[in-house]
Amino acid sequence: MVNPAEIPTTRVSELPADDAVLLDVREADEWAAGHAPGAVHIPLGDLPASSDRLAELPDDRPVYVICRTGGRSAQAAAWLNAAGLVDAVNVAGGMKAWQTEGRPLETDHDAAEPEVL
Repeated sequence: MVNPAEIPTTRVSELPADDAVLLDVREADEWAAGHAPGAVHIPLGDLPASSDRLAELPDDRPVYVICRTGGRSAQAAAWLNAAGLVDAVNVAGGMKAWQTEGRPLETDHDAAEPEVL
């Protein structure tokens, strides 16, 4: 069990503006409703079976892990770091904070406004 204080964490406002690698671990319906442009989507439950996709993530800079509010992403960041797969950082507040900060959102639904479920 990992102590939550040991999980690297940052706030949305502290994310690099240009080249942050964002890994969204929410479920498919949450992702489709609204997600960050350019984010990589691998649901939390699929991470252990997604070694090929995880290997495509950069290993020379942090991967910022995000979910709805920060709980699932903290679990994912702890697992990714323990497995030594990437330098994972949890995004506190998740996509709810992303939306509150006015960061861009896109949706997979035509003619729908993106939203965070």
